[in-house]
Amino acid sequence: PGDEPDRIIELIKNNAFEVKAIICTHAHFDHIGAVGDVKKVTGAKVLIHESDMELYRGAKDQAAFWGYDLDDIPEPDTFLNEGDEVRIGNLTFKVLHTPGHSPGGICLYGEGVVFTGDTLFHGSVGRTDFHGGDMAKLKESFKRLLGLPEDTTVFSGHGPETTIGREKRENFFITEL
Repeated sequence: PGDEPDRIIELIKNNAFEVKAIICTHAHFDHIGAVGDVKKVTGAKVLIHESDMELYRGAKDQAAFWGYDLDDIPEPDTFLNEGDEVRIGNLTFKVLHTPGHSPGGICLYGEGVVFTGDTLFHGSVGRTDFHGGDMAKLKESFKRLLGLPEDTTVFSGHGPETTIGREKRENFFITEL
């Protein structure tokens, strides 16, 4: 849940959400910085792909390198794997392991949407110059995402929503595959 714990906790409380799980699409500090505070308030379980554990455990140092102070992050409760299903209310999402931006990057697909973390953005893609990044693996992950229906709405970790079809047609990084 990003790195804005106060904002996230306020959203949870204002909407009386019952949070049972904190799903980490990858372990960069700007995506897991609020995990500890949100877990304390909600008691939710932390879920992540095991291949991102090196980054997860090193997030405090990663944040310090960029000038941020990060509180301690609790150990994950469960590892997510390719093909696992995650239920959110009456919605079901399938876990897609999409390495490249990080070794354990995941996307959640179902119900006509895909949550891509930092794998795919509107008009761009995740960086691969951070520790664990791998452009060849990221390209393979794109190919998997491009196999989703074109009208699938993409919600990424940063920026506006888009669709798979739009990214196929307009995303320079993908049109170059």
